[in-house]
Amino acid sequence: MGADEVIDYQTQDFTQTDRRFDFIFHAVGKSSFGQCKPLLKPKGIYISTELGKRSENIGLALTTPLFGGRRVLFPLPVMRRDNMLYLRDLAQQGSFRPVIDRKYALDDIVEAYRYVETGQKTEMLLSR
Repeated sequence: MGADEVIDYQTQDFTQTDRRFDFIFHAVGKSSFGQCKPLLKPKGIYISTELGKRSENIGLALTTPLFGGRRVLFPLPVMRRDNMLYLRDLAQQGSFRPVIDRKYALDDIVEAYRYVETGQKTEMLLSR
């Protein structure tokens, strides 16, 4: 994907690096813009797959561009046919294998949500 450095949050404290980054893509939901902001270069961009605590990333995406420095972008997912075909091809080739650590029946959504809140989730599936 073109990343110069990938930090495994399970084995490294990413906040302790001396490096500064143009872009931080936060895909786990275990930290915040506030924690990542010092790691960004002056015009750096932070994107998270999560809404953030109390959905803060939505508000930050609206306000941080006004200050001309580090900013939050909130990705709105767009389903495009070519992207879906690309992901399908990667899965068929065995190049993309999602890590799913638990599966829940849809009736167990409360239990699934509690598990997510523990911060231990990798990915999980809900089924009917």
